[in-house]
Amino acid sequence: VAACFLDMAADGSIFMHTGVTVLETIASFLIVVVCGLGAALILWSLPGVSAVLEPYLVVLNSLPKSALAPLLIVWLGANMRTIITAGVSVAIFGMILNLYTGFQQTDPEKIKLIRTLQGNRRDELFKVVLPGTIPLFISILKVNIGLCLVGVIIGEFIGSRMGLGYLIIYGSQTFQLNLVITGIVILCIIALLLYLALALAERRYLRRIRSPR
Repeated sequence: VAACFLDMAADGSIFMHTGVTVLETIASFLIVVVCGLGAALILWSLPGVSAVLEPYLVVLNSLPKSALAPLLIVWLGANMRTIITAGVSVAIFGMILNLYTGFQQTDPEKIKLIRTLQGNRRDELFKVVLPGTIPLFISILKVNIGLCLVGVIIGEFIGSRMGLGYLIIYGSQTFQLNLVITGIVILCIIALLLYLALALAERRYLRRIRSPR
C-alpha cells in the first residue's frame, strides 16, 4: 500500500484524484447546508406547506440513495455535476427534517415571551429559534459532512473517471487490492479531517458563548 501511494504520488495522480473527491464533497456539503437550512425555515414559517411536504420528505430520506445514482447518470450525464448531486441527495432530506424538528421543539415559554413583548414571527426566528438550535445545527453538520462524502463516492463508483471512488472501483475490477486499500485509507483520513474541522468550529463557538462578557 505504501509503495502504491508513493508511485502515484510521484506522478501526482493520487493528489489529483484526492482533490477531485474533496472538491465534490465540499461543494455538495455547502449546497446541503444552504438548501437544507432554507427549506427548514420555509417549513417552519409555513405550517400548511410543512403538513403537505413532510411525509414526502420522510419517504425520500428513507429511499436508498444508491438506487438514485444510475438515474442521475442518465438524467445529468457522467460529469462532476452528477457526482455533486449524488452527494447532496444523501444528506439533504435528513438535514431538512432534523432542522425542522429542532425548530419545532423550541422552548414554548420563550416563544410566549416574545409574543408578550409584541414581537413578530421574525423576532421569534432570530431571537429564539435560530440561537436555540445552533448546537443542533452544528451536530447535523458533523453528520452531513460524512454523508456527503458517502454520496460522492457512490456517484464516483458509477459514473466517474476521476476521484477516490473511481480508484477503488477500478482497483477492485482489476484485482489491484493495494490500490483499493490506498483509496480507502485516504478516504478515512479525509473523513477524519473534515470531522475535526467541524468539531473545532463547534468548540470555538461553545467557548465564545460560555466566556464572560
